[in-house]
Amino acid sequence: MFSLNKLSPTITDMIRFDHSHVMVTFHQYTASQKPTVKKALAETICTALEIHATLEEEIFYPVMRELEGSDPTILKAEPEHNEMRRVIARLRTTKAADPQHDVLMHELMRDVMHHVADEETVLLPDAERLLPADRLTELGMAMTRRRLQLVTPQAGKIAANTAVGFSGSTAAMVLGVAGAAFAAFKLIPRKAHA
Repeated sequence: MFSLNKLSPTITDMIRFDHSHVMVTFHQYTASQKPTVKKALAETICTALEIHATLEEEIFYPVMRELEGSDPTILKAEPEHNEMRRVIARLRTTKAADPQHDVLMHELMRDVMHHVADEETVLLPDAERLLPADRLTELGMAMTRRRLQLVTPQAGKIAANTAVGFSGSTAAMVLGVAGAAFAAFKLIPRKAHA
């Protein structure tokens, strides 16, 4: 019997992939770009971070709180998300031609890099140490289902911002296509040893 759970990446791998996606997008952003490109990249980053934060708060953090309720890294994770949301709200209301847009983007990048470092050096290794592989995969599948619910209503906007934001970066587009192909490959049933 075929099971999508067996093909799903683990929740920890999915979180790492999200981190990589946002970091690649951050690195595309420069102060010298056209305002339309800067705004599209900023919107791509903001949307990705909002979806990622929701997924962690709904699926990953509750499990980690059960395992490590008083760990300082888990205790500060959601307040860091809230600070990120504050910066995102300001970024979205600031015109890309305004120098403050670049300042806010760099503030967001610093906050996210600090948060990612904590998760990748503490929370993700702890989850992999404390949870069995099948539970990590089960949580990964739950994250995939919830991600589809969050992304579907925004798919057109996400595609348009990605196209504009990455229009000058072939390497980033290749990475994005490769990531999408990998995700599709993992979810498509294959005949045994075909």
